[in-house]
Amino acid sequence: MTTTVAAYAAPAAKAPLERTTIERREVGEHDVLIDIKYAGICHSDIHQAREGWGEAIFPMVPGHEIAGVVEAVGSGVTKFAVGDRVGVGCMVDSCRECENCEAGLEQYCLKGNIQTYNGIGKDGEPTYGGYSQKVVVAEAFTLRIPDGIALDEAAPLLCAGITTYSPLRHWNAGPGKKVAVVGLGGLGHMGVKLAHALGAEVTVLSQSLRKKDDGLKLGADHYYATSDEATFKELAGTFDLILSTVSAPLNLDAYLSLLKTDGAFVNVGAPEEPVALNLFSVIAGRKTLAGSGIGGIRETQEMLDFCAAHGLGAEIEVIRADQINEAYERVLASDVRYRFVIDTATI
Repeated sequence: MTTTVAAYAAPAAKAPLERTTIERREVGEHDVLIDIKYAGICHSDIHQAREGWGEAIFPMVPGHEIAGVVEAVGSGVTKFAVGDRVGVGCMVDSCRECENCEAGLEQYCLKGNIQTYNGIGKDGEPTYGGYSQKVVVAEAFTLRIPDGIALDEAAPLLCAGITTYSPLRHWNAGPGKKVAVVGLGGLGHMGVKLAHALGAEVTVLSQSLRKKDDGLKLGADHYYATSDEATFKELAGTFDLILSTVSAPLNLDAYLSLLKTDGAFVNVGAPEEPVALNLFSVIAGRKTLAGSGIGGIRETQEMLDFCAAHGLGAEIEVIRADQINEAYERVLASDVRYRFVIDTATI
């Protein structure tokens, strides 16, 4: 039996989100019904609701930073019980059979993972995200939120946390490594916290020094303004890893000059426009220009456990559901420190 729940949806591209109702599927044998308590607002929600990344599915219920409590489980569920604190990130299923899925890299499923929203489920129906009261998710794609993290601060970890944790781990951020984080926003502030907790020497590269005090409090050792041309001269050849969290096109040649030999510049922010590159910027110094998505389910759980062990959560501003459209505009104006989280009790 399906369940009707309240939600906030964009009825069309670039249209304001409005309150509506959606149908959640019946809880299957291996499904978990989650009573959503909090849902983070990610910049990618805005990209997709406004078709900045291409054609999308409407009506759209965004939200892939979901934290809540298990309300019911299917008869075959073994990992979760009613009352457990759980989360859902950017994907809700994959083929589970390809080489990447078998390696725990479901985010890179060779057949394409099923996105939490703006996707098509295995039942052929559109997926709807976390700006809603409840969601039904396969047990295999449900995460356990440790008791050491408040649910509202945990919600953004399901995207912002894993999106920065995965490349930091893959490129071996840790003691003896110099890591720069480009941008101190929803993604960037978690990148700073995590890189610091991993033991790296952390530098923030931001357009201005406006958030310098915040950056240092979050764990950065250094903070530079990229609007100052002297920054690129002073820091040339400095970093082992640069993690770019911004959604605006950058002068990649300038940023690549900041890497050491064999250093890596990794994009987790996704601009809507193409970017230019002089290939000699990577040829000289055997440098790597790379990208990284989220993490697999196993790594996402590892990230949550790591955050609990180190007392890490997102820096958040909790809002009511009727403030979502205002929050979108504030995200675009960089007027949030550092992640909006919807109290879904207000939907």
